[in-house]
Amino acid sequence: MAKNNLINQNIWAEYSKKVQDSMNNPRNMGEITEEQAEAMGCKLIVADFGAEACGDAVRLYWAVDPNTDIIKEAKFKSFGCGTAIASSDYMAELCRGKRVEEAVKITNLDVERAMRDNPDTPAVPPQKMHCSVMAYDVIKRAASQYMGVDPEHFEDQIIVCECARISLGTIKEVIKLNDLKTVEQITEYTKAGAFCKSCIKPGGHEKREYYLVDILAETRAEMEAERMKAVADAKVGAFGLESDLAFEELTVIKQLKAIEALIDENIRPMLQMDGGDMEVIDIQKADDGKIDVYIRYMGACSGCSHGGAGGGTLIAIENMLTTTLSPNIRIMPV
Repeated sequence: MAKNNLINQNIWAEYSKKVQDSMNNPRNMGEITEEQAEAMGCKLIVADFGAEACGDAVRLYWAVDPNTDIIKEAKFKSFGCGTAIASSDYMAELCRGKRVEEAVKITNLDVERAMRDNPDTPAVPPQKMHCSVMAYDVIKRAASQYMGVDPEHFEDQIIVCECARISLGTIKEVIKLNDLKTVEQITEYTKAGAFCKSCIKPGGHEKREYYLVDILAETRAEMEAERMKAVADAKVGAFGLESDLAFEELTVIKQLKAIEALIDENIRPMLQMDGGDMEVIDIQKADDGKIDVYIRYMGACSGCSHGGAGGGTLIAIENMLTTTLSPNIRIMPV
């Protein structure tokens, strides 16, 4: 008996006090009739939404003032688990007093945050986050009825993570901007996959059209393609050649021009700011297949060729040339 009590306590520890109170005593549960709406000088809106994944459903009532578009009263009925009741209860409260165009911006994360006891502790366990998504969706249904538009009108992007309402476009943009390489990094930056986790990879509790593992792989491939195109464009811009001609196939003169063009743009200005400079002395193909580029520091940089501050510059030069022109380039200071 004591063991069962401990298990029950552990389960409830994942729910905030606000959620538990709202499960048992929802403040906004009920309905609004046509007569009640008319008495307030309002238009009655009734919207339904059901979640296929869990079988829960919610009905939302709005009494909207047609002159101001303000939601004067909001009530709900929920058919489902206690979390669905609590989420709907707070959803209705968040709607009350707002204009319809403001209410439609309420997200499931707003609902979940409103149910927290403190800002840093989630109100519900991850697998229950879909209940607040249901509240989000029924608001869109109610707003679409009032405004006379399709619910899709409010969704201009493909949603990958229903729990955090994160779109495909946002995930791809964050991957590219921050050079993300793992799904864990995507979750850290966007919260996608942080809750029920069904959007991370196939096999979760709900089948998805897009998964983070696939989006990451495809976006990384796009980034590589963009990088290769930039390399090709750099070749064309640097020495006026067809973009598919490999650096190794160029004459030494054209290789030198390409290297000098990149150094002039990216390295030389920094050296000159410190009273130094550098020059390319020679380019030779080594026995191991590497292309050795011999450089010499000048001016204030002349003492840095074999270490010190020059070591960082050498690495920067070599990284730039190997990334942009050829991975076989090797910098040799003299």
